[in-house]
Amino acid sequence: MTRKLLSLLTPLALLLLVGFGDPSFVDEDEDYYLQEMLTRERYNQVKVKPKSSTADTQEEPKQNPARKIPKGEVGNDKKTDRISDSTKSVKALSRKTVKTKKSPLKESNSISEGFQEFNSMTEECPPMGLETLKIDDFQLHASSTKRYGLGAHRGRLNIQAGLYEDDLYDGAWCAGRDDPLQWLELDARRLTKFTGVITQGRSSLWSSDWVTSYKVMVSNDSHTWITLRNSSADMIFKGNREKEIPVRNIFPSPVVARYLRVNPLSWFYGGSICMRVEILGCPLPDPNNYYHRRNEVITTDDLDFRHHSYKEMRQLMKVVNEMCPNITRIYNIGKSQSGLKLYAIEISDNPGEHEVGEPEFRYTAGSHGNEVLGRELLLLLMQFMCLEYLSGNQRIRHLVEETRIHLLPSVNPDGYEKAFEAGSELSGWSLGRWTNDGIDIHHNFPDLNSILWEAEAKKWIPRKMLNHHIPTPDWYLSKNASVALETRALIAWMEKMPFVLGGNLQGGELVVTFPYDRTRSQGVTREQTPTPDEHVFRWLAFSYASTHRLMTDASRRVCHTEDFAKEDGTINGASWHTAAGSMNDFSYLHTNCFELSMYVGCDKFPHESELPEEWENNRESLLVFMEQVHRGIKGVVRDLQGRGIANAIISVEGIGHDIRTAADGDYWRLLNPGEYSVTARAEGYSLATKKCEVGYAMGATRCDFTIGRSNLFRIREIMEKYKKQPIRLPVRQFQTHKPRERYLGT
Repeated sequence: MTRKLLSLLTPLALLLLVGFGDPSFVDEDEDYYLQEMLTRERYNQVKVKPKSSTADTQEEPKQNPARKIPKGEVGNDKKTDRISDSTKSVKALSRKTVKTKKSPLKESNSISEGFQEFNSMTEECPPMGLETLKIDDFQLHASSTKRYGLGAHRGRLNIQAGLYEDDLYDGAWCAGRDDPLQWLELDARRLTKFTGVITQGRSSLWSSDWVTSYKVMVSNDSHTWITLRNSSADMIFKGNREKEIPVRNIFPSPVVARYLRVNPLSWFYGGSICMRVEILGCPLPDPNNYYHRRNEVITTDDLDFRHHSYKEMRQLMKVVNEMCPNITRIYNIGKSQSGLKLYAIEISDNPGEHEVGEPEFRYTAGSHGNEVLGRELLLLLMQFMCLEYLSGNQRIRHLVEETRIHLLPSVNPDGYEKAFEAGSELSGWSLGRWTNDGIDIHHNFPDLNSILWEAEAKKWIPRKMLNHHIPTPDWYLSKNASVALETRALIAWMEKMPFVLGGNLQGGELVVTFPYDRTRSQGVTREQTPTPDEHVFRWLAFSYASTHRLMTDASRRVCHTEDFAKEDGTINGASWHTAAGSMNDFSYLHTNCFELSMYVGCDKFPHESELPEEWENNRESLLVFMEQVHRGIKGVVRDLQGRGIANAIISVEGIGHDIRTAADGDYWRLLNPGEYSVTARAEGYSLATKKCEVGYAMGATRCDFTIGRSNLFRIREIMEKYKKQPIRLPVRQFQTHKPRERYLGT
């Protein structure tokens, strides 16, 4: 029976593999508890010696993992009927300058003739989805576990343990015993062409655990297992040399099976058997597999679903601009530390100019260069809006004609280029996060919270200090301050444009966070710290999370350690983790703009085969959140001559945060439905108050103000005109009779 089973499996699953050398290349006496940034450069310089002079070896081919997309997996979406046949798609135009790369893998001569045609497709398959959670917990099994929090379900690439390692959410699968009989198993639930394995060590601040070598076994029934072999012995794959940098091993030839096991053979001296894993594989076609068809997400949008380098991003934006020249404009807000321009695209019916009464909205992405999904979502969004506008989509046309939209897809292009070069599976958790100067852009803004809270404690507001538009401290503006060029460019952009609402797209989680991001209590790492606009922020966050396909799904698995679905996919930033000088807090306290952070996916840098599904997850949310810029009240503050008054203050009774009018006197105040007492005042003018009602229907309520000069201002104006001297008018203007002579009694 066993021999018969082996004869069936051999042509299908047992492909002759090549040796990868001796796993004992690790110096066990060396201290491996190093940060990823410090070890990666040395790691890449280590030369690996072959196992022996007689062993067959195959050097892993160099390629750009960010573009490894097999034919037939993605990119075959049918074209829609939105635009005429004469109009080329953005995807077709943007790919003119991109050359198609051939598969770097070679066919094995040992494949049986009956399966040569199938196995000739030796392209590297995309990840199965351990990191993106497409593989659920019930598909992962292990020989033993140290405890529940270190179970097989935690053995996912890049999963994070967080600051508090506990029995529920730890940072890897760890075997209950440290011996060569342990294994981590994946059930693909269908026949799958496996092409490789990626491994990491345990995510931990306190432990150093990783596997240095392992075997791979496959099965079709989970009972009979076959170890992948070279010509003479079991195939041994090299594992990790530290715990954070992923190591990828590509099989020279695909292996077809349903089950795959990773069997650790050696591990770091002083540590334990702990692994985080991603499996590369292509599920074979199976029209009868109900589970696969039920969970399949297909997009009908004909967009350019791939990762773009800096040059390709610029080319794509140019193509969008050429397709929709009447509603788009490309500009840059500054340069990165290495000199790359920070490009933005404007989408509006009158690009290049601010229209009175039209609110301005912004999306930014890529402040952490390795959080790539947000960047690609904005590139997809600009393509989508251009095509839908041309096709006559009334929703998109209304949004474009009534809003001035700004999309800045790459705030940190230097960091992105580092992550892009490593690839979607090999960039780890932090490569490219920071600028070339080592600065986290999102938390590089001045801490205005402390200034405001100190003033409130001293009761300076509003007598000595206002509750809004808090000025930037002088120390922050100095040349010696540790401020990134990218951050300075962002601040200048935020001060120049009268933004009303903004969202910055980030990655690694599924949640929307809103200010404040810093806890008010000193020394507290987590604490609910609301703004005066707490209810508005909660609504804005919920508008994105509730329309996302996964954020509010109570049955979904947590990405790492936090179950945000219990909070409807939203959280106050300081309740999650405190962070001073965030972009969200600065935007709220220094400008009129309400800024939120959207963490759009568990995987910071998903494989490009995942982009169509991620687009479907976020498309509606991106549009709905933009539409919220039209919620609340809007209007113009004018003087008696009908001229707009800039910097007039708009106050809402009961809300301790004001906003100001733009250069033309127009303003927008985000509010939830209700009736509000609103006051407009400006220096030198009398104040005016009126009732403004906000309805539930989309569209801001018009609430204009006309205010005249105050009596005190007129007195000051007259005194300045006459240089603060008493006014001496001619006496004749007041004398209609001769002055009476004084009676002296004589």
